[in-house]
Amino acid sequence: MTFTQERTLAATIRADFPILAQQVNGHPLIYLDNAATSQKPTAVLQSLQDYYQGFNANVHRGVHALSAKATEAYEAARDKVAAFVNAASRDEIVYTRNASEAINLVAYAWAMTTLQAGDEIILTVMEHHSNLVPWQLAAQRTGAVLKFVELNETQEFDLEHYRSLVSNKTKLVSVVHVSNTLGVINPVDEIIAMAHHYGAKVLLDACQSVPHMPIDVQALDCDWLVASGHKMCAPTGIGFLYGKLDLLKSMPPFLGGGEMIADVFLDHSTYADLPHKFEAGTPAIAESIALGAAVDYLLNIGMDKIHAYEQELTLYLFEQLATVPELQIYGSKPNATASNRAALAAFTAGVVHPNDLSALLDQSGIAIRTGHHCTQPLHRYLGISSTARASLYFYNTKAEIDALIVALKEAIDFFGEFAD
Repeated sequence: MTFTQERTLAATIRADFPILAQQVNGHPLIYLDNAATSQKPTAVLQSLQDYYQGFNANVHRGVHALSAKATEAYEAARDKVAAFVNAASRDEIVYTRNASEAINLVAYAWAMTTLQAGDEIILTVMEHHSNLVPWQLAAQRTGAVLKFVELNETQEFDLEHYRSLVSNKTKLVSVVHVSNTLGVINPVDEIIAMAHHYGAKVLLDACQSVPHMPIDVQALDCDWLVASGHKMCAPTGIGFLYGKLDLLKSMPPFLGGGEMIADVFLDHSTYADLPHKFEAGTPAIAESIALGAAVDYLLNIGMDKIHAYEQELTLYLFEQLATVPELQIYGSKPNATASNRAALAAFTAGVVHPNDLSALLDQSGIAIRTGHHCTQPLHRYLGISSTARASLYFYNTKAEIDALIVALKEAIDFFGEFAD
C-alpha cells in the first residue's frame, strides 16, 4: 500500500476530525503532537453527547431504564476493548483513569504484596516516568532491586545487555513497547520469552503501540499490558489494564469503596468478581463508552491499514528530516519498511533551543512537543536536557511533513541570523 493510494483515504479520514479544520496564527493547523494525545473523531465526540443527553445514569446500581442502558453501553465497550487486543476474556480488561493508574495498580496490588528483598525488577533507561516511579516505590517498600537495560550503538534496546541482566532473581520485567522519545519498537517477543524462561512476569507499556498497530496480547503472552484512551482517539480520563485472568484473580484490590465490593460489614468486606474488583467508585462512564466508540472507529479503518500508512509516513518523515543538516535525531533510523520504529522523531537543532524552535513553528500553525517528554533519565543518558518531537498519526499527510521541513529550515535560519 503506497502513500499515493492512501491520499484520498487520508483526506476522507481528516474530515472526521473537526479540530483539524481550524487555523492557528493564520495558518492551517498541522498537529504533530500525537504521542502526547490524539485528536478525537466526530463519532467519539457524538458518543459522549449521546450518553449525557440520552441515558446519563450510574451503572450496575439501578433497575430503571436509563441505568440499564448505561450499564449495557459501558460493559459493551469493555467487550470491544477485549476484542481489540484479543484478550481471552472480557474479565481480563480493567478500566483505569489512564495507563499510569494501570501501572500503579499492578505495582500496589501485585509487586508490593509479592516481591521480597533481593528480588529484581528489570526496566530500561528509555521508560516513561509512569513506568519508573511506581517500581521505585515498590522497590523502596519491598527491598527489591531495580536494574536497567541500556541502549546499543544504534540507540535501541540492547538485547545483549538485557540477556546479561535477566536471571532467576528477576521477578518482573516492565518495558515500553514503543518509546515515546526514541520512537523505537522494542523486541518484545524476545523480551517476554526470555523473562518467562526465568519465571518472571512481564508488563508492557503499550501507550504508543496500541493506537498505531494491531496488538494481540495472547500472541505476545505478556502478563499485563496498559494503554491510555486519549492516545487512541478516545477522551482523557480513561485507560485500561489487560492482565491474565489467573494473575488478576490472585491480586488483592487496589482501591476500596463502592462498586468493587460484594458485601460490606462493619469489620470486613468481601469483593466483587473480576474485573469490578479493581474498579472502585463511580467509574468514568461516558469516557468508557467513548473508548468503545474509538475502538469501533479504529477497527472500521483497520489497524493493519493504519500501521501500513504510518510506516509510509515514517519513511517520508525521515527522508525529509535528512535534508535539514542541523538536526540530530535520536533513536535508530528506520529500516527499509520502517518496521523497527514508529512515526515520530525527537531531535535537536544545534544551538537552537527546542522551546524556541517550537515557538516559531507554532507561528506557522505547526504543533510539536518540546521538553523531556516524561523521560528525564533517558535525556540525561543521552547527555541532553530536552528535545523537540514531531509525532504523527493516521490523519497526518505528506504535505504536512513538507510544511514542517520548510518551517524547521526557516526557524533554524532565523536563529542563525540572530546569533550572527
